[in-house]
Amino acid sequence: MGKEREKLEVGGLEVESSELFFILGPCVIESESLIDYVSDFLLDLSKDYKIIFKSSYDKANRSSIRSFRGPGLKEGLRILLKVKEKGLPILSDCHSVEEIREAGKVLDVIQIPAFLCRQTDLLVEAGKTGRWVNIKKGQFMSPWEMGNAVEKVKSTGNRKVMVTERGTFFGYNYLVNDFKGFMSMRDIGVPLVFDATHSVQLPGGMGERSGGERKFVEGLALSAVCCGADGIFMEVHPEPDKALCDGPNMVPLGKVPYLLEKITKVRKLLGELPQETLD
Repeated sequence: MGKEREKLEVGGLEVESSELFFILGPCVIESESLIDYVSDFLLDLSKDYKIIFKSSYDKANRSSIRSFRGPGLKEGLRILLKVKEKGLPILSDCHSVEEIREAGKVLDVIQIPAFLCRQTDLLVEAGKTGRWVNIKKGQFMSPWEMGNAVEKVKSTGNRKVMVTERGTFFGYNYLVNDFKGFMSMRDIGVPLVFDATHSVQLPGGMGERSGGERKFVEGLALSAVCCGADGIFMEVHPEPDKALCDGPNMVPLGKVPYLLEKITKVRKLLGELPQETLD
């Protein structure tokens, strides 16, 4: 399981060191009504699980110029603020220093997209907000290199940093998960999150958009918990096959209670077993 992390406080959410947390929500803000519906569903589940709500106001890294990106910064933050007012902490991607200066006034967690995880100015500006910063590991990065990204945030005096594994480029539109490297990332000393839905993505696999294989989400999420994940990231949607972004790898909303229960039970069972290292 690795080192036990400290207690987390994200927005109004408190997560004890032994507890698993979840980052859940639609890939992108398709409409205000969608976010309202999904957040109500997750708010009800938050009575039993530690949940941070995620949705992107802008998906800047898309396969095609014709891909749907979202409502943009101003409108997106307005919609996400309504979710925050319901009682769920909120997370969204930021792509520039200027965005962070605005988004940092609203978001509880600023997410640095994988392709931008080495951008010094972006990481430093995120740290200056004092908010939690979730750095997604670049598909091109070794696990140990993420320590440098974390240090860029911490250089501001902000120690509220987590890192997320989301798969590594292999070729042929395929991503692989290196769970040995995933476990090594625990040595960085910050909360470790596993992105179970982007890990089953097939980047650009459908020509002008990404494909995905959601049937593998459950097995990968359970494996990550066994390897010491502190949090599980999953994008969810009422009708993934009709979603405007990343539908093939998103989890149907109706399956979320089943997954959270199973993942949490496995985590609890692991905590009851003897813990020794083999080195």
